Amino acid sequence: MHNKMLTTLLIATASIGLTGIAQAQTPAPAPPAPAAAPAPAATPAAPLFATTKVEGTDNVYVFRYQNHQAMFVVTPAGVIATDPISYGRPQAAKTYVEEIQKITKAPIKYLIYSHHHYDHIAGGKPFKDAGAKVVAHKRAKERLAALKGLDVVIPDEVVTGKRTIKLGGTTLELIDTGKNHSDSTLVMFLPKEKIIFAVDFNSLGAVPSRLAVNDSYPTEWEASLKKTLALNWDRQIPGHPGPGGRLGTKKDMEQQLAFMTDLSAEVKKASDAGKCFDPAAKDVRLPQHSTLQNYEANIEWNVHRWCGYWGRGI
Repeated sequence: MHNKMLTTLLIATASIGLTGIAQAQTPAPAPPAPAAAPAPAATPAAPLFATTKVEGTDNVYVFRYQNHQAMFVVTPAGVIATDPISYGRPQAAKTYVEEIQKITKAPIKYLIYSHHHYDHIAGGKPFKDAGAKVVAHKRAKERLAALKGLDVVIPDEVVTGKRTIKLGGTTLELIDTGKNHSDSTLVMFLPKEKIIFAVDFNSLGAVPSRLAVNDSYPTEWEASLKKTLALNWDRQIPGHPGPGGRLGTKKDMEQQLAFMTDLSAEVKKASDAGKCFDPAAKDVRLPQHSTLQNYEANIEWNVHRWCGYWGRGI
């Protein structure tokens, strides 16, 4: 009896021990996985094109197609349009005309070129077919006639110095403020609205790009900015959308003038020391303007262009 009880006790003890070991070796259940953070909402892509009325005006509009834009003015007697912006995308000019016709049935009387570069003025045939007279700087017509671009309408009328267009109660001044990004630029000025349409020679809060400075006229550009600033305007419609789509201000143009004035002075010093093009392109920097957009990406191109002027006379 004693032996039987002892055996039973040993078996029970062993069973308890084995159960404890088995429980100790069984891994604890994993904690629940944290809920996945919601994916950030995708930023909607900008539409291919858009037409917007300029705030505070009755009849001034901006037509944007991709990264180019133009101004048009609607009057009871007809429409004044600018820059067909159809280089490499012929559908843009057709869309532009259709957007105008959604707003008014008045005829398109004028198409005005800001300057002769194709990315802004190619593709004017739909406007010409609609009856528009094409107007440009005298030098723009000379350039375009020589180039014979396949998708470029040669201007019908030219401007030397200044011309005023009056249509349906609206006054638009076409003003040559001198060489800048091109030698054929017209500033289009609406004196009542205090708005200008000025293309490619005023970068809104940014250092000009390589494409803007490659064929530019450095010291004349400064003079052109000063002449444009002297006009009585408050807002600028640029040829490319500004940051956030905003319009330009005189402060933007004053910033650009200050940048160019300082750039010219520093590059002149480097040139006089025999440092143009190298090492000036790598060494000349303007830290006081480093907060301008695209400073790091574009400063070397700007130094190189001004080195061409001060170092080579080109």
